[in-house]
Amino acid sequence: SLMLAKAKEEWDQEIVDKQAEKERYLSERITPLHTSGLSLSQLQDLCRELHEKVEIVDEERYDIEAKCNHNTREIKDLKIKVLDLRGKFKRPPLRRVRVSADAMLRALLGSKHKVSMDLRANLKSVKKEDTEKERPVEVGDWRKNVEAMSGMEGRKKMFDAAKSPTGQ
Repeated sequence: SLMLAKAKEEWDQEIVDKQAEKERYLSERITPLHTSGLSLSQLQDLCRELHEKVEIVDEERYDIEAKCNHNTREIKDLKIKVLDLRGKFKRPPLRRVRVSADAMLRALLGSKHKVSMDLRANLKSVKKEDTEKERPVEVGDWRKNVEAMSGMEGRKKMFDAAKSPTGQ
């Protein structure tokens, strides 16, 4: 609310300043007319002078208005051209490009990048043979195992199997 009050004061002050500037300018440019004590021919001459001045000012106003209209038309035409150009060219869809780490560092750091980064060099090597020997896989018929464990006998076998390692 304080900002609004301050803005209102400034706006009112600006209006008063503009009015004062207008009055000052008009007082400089326009001299007061003294028509008292002039003859008819002098009054006619004064009217002709004033009429000529009004015509000159009117011509200037017309010229300025014509220039302003021409500029606004030109601006509208240029805006239409800009909109037309935007519509004609479509942005191509960006493609994914695979870039190696070296190329990326070269692009980011420029010529400073000399060390090659081999990301796979730091990985632990694992032999396939070792992993296969560690886990011997018994291939059997899974249906036999299910049949053996089904029913009460299967549960008794599981119970006995669980007891036997701890009992020994």
